[in-house]
Amino acid sequence: MTTIDSCNARPILDSRGDVTIEVILASGKTRGSASAPGGASTGIHEVPAFPPDGVDAALEIFKHKVAPRLKGMDAEDQAQIDATLHEIDGSDNLSNIGGSLSISTSLAAAKLAAAALDLPLFRYLNPRPPEHMPRPLGNVIGGGKHAVGGTDIQEFLCLASGEDSWKNVRANVAVYKAVGKKLSNKFPGMPLGKGDEGAWVTSLSNTDALQTLASICKEMTERFGFPCRPSLDIAASSLFKRNMYLYKEGKKTPEEQIAFVEELVDKFGLAIVEDPLQEEDFSGFAELTRRVGGKCLVVGDDLYVTKVERLKKGIAEKASNAILIKPNQVGTLSDTKAAVDLARKEGITTVMSHRSGETTDATIAHLAVAFGSYAIKTGIVGGERIAKLNELARIQSQIRGE
Repeated sequence: MTTIDSCNARPILDSRGDVTIEVILASGKTRGSASAPGGASTGIHEVPAFPPDGVDAALEIFKHKVAPRLKGMDAEDQAQIDATLHEIDGSDNLSNIGGSLSISTSLAAAKLAAAALDLPLFRYLNPRPPEHMPRPLGNVIGGGKHAVGGTDIQEFLCLASGEDSWKNVRANVAVYKAVGKKLSNKFPGMPLGKGDEGAWVTSLSNTDALQTLASICKEMTERFGFPCRPSLDIAASSLFKRNMYLYKEGKKTPEEQIAFVEELVDKFGLAIVEDPLQEEDFSGFAELTRRVGGKCLVVGDDLYVTKVERLKKGIAEKASNAILIKPNQVGTLSDTKAAVDLARKEGITTVMSHRSGETTDATIAHLAVAFGSYAIKTGIVGGERIAKLNELARIQSQIRGE
């Protein structure tokens, strides 16, 4: 038993300079801490990040309602910790205490329990984690809500799929640097900016940006000797207005959007297409998955927001063959694991993910390994991104006994 005897929460900054929460739980001299990221492109079904009165209100709630209940509880009883958070909140979506407070507390408890047992978190959560490490999925070119003035499509990504995590990370970095060089050469004298996740921002059209990425991915596949495949997060809900998808070059009906994405998959050999349609279009997702699901992963993010009830609907309608896992979307480790377990049971691939507003907390690297995720979406550069990538390399070394 790991008895919680000290509970603290404090405000910290995320990578966008916004205030978020860090929670520190202790048992004697052993500590567990975790912090919450924040998203810019958020699904309407996500738990709210904070209560109506914001971060300060969440900190007051922690001090006066959460901490007194947690003291004396067993950090190893994750289910009870998370049930207590839901009980304190009293709503059906953690709107009273906020998902940031809840997920920070939930993960801090798990990390405290792991530390008390002298185990890395991934092994505490899964004593026999899969040998194959999650593939890094990194944002190379950014647009949408992550980059003002960039492409309509939110993320142009690279998925490196070798057998070694460190080599995969290096391959993604090589793709990122080569794309940056190519963009600089294409627009000499023009500033080359970066978005929220460190991805390059360009004035290229969506198709030209993808062509640029795909050509570099092909070069790096030959250089490294394993697949480096282009991928997309379209974040289609942010493009959807009045039953149309609005791009700078014109509008697309839902049927045209499906055909457009299918064409991109076929032409560029995409490995992953995330949120290709708006967050309520389960039938459209199902049609696209029927067409391209044998060639790539069709990933639901806003479609599912890591919630079991949304995933059940997707499974019933055969909406996708993959789900993005974001712990702060659902608010506790137990709820996150429930979505992962259901996905695994039904043959749905999981992809662990960061958020656009991140902290240097590397917990999702441990979750991705423990849950056997196919990939982990972390970004490629920036301290808050490489914290996860470097931790992934450390975990691989621990698993291999190096």
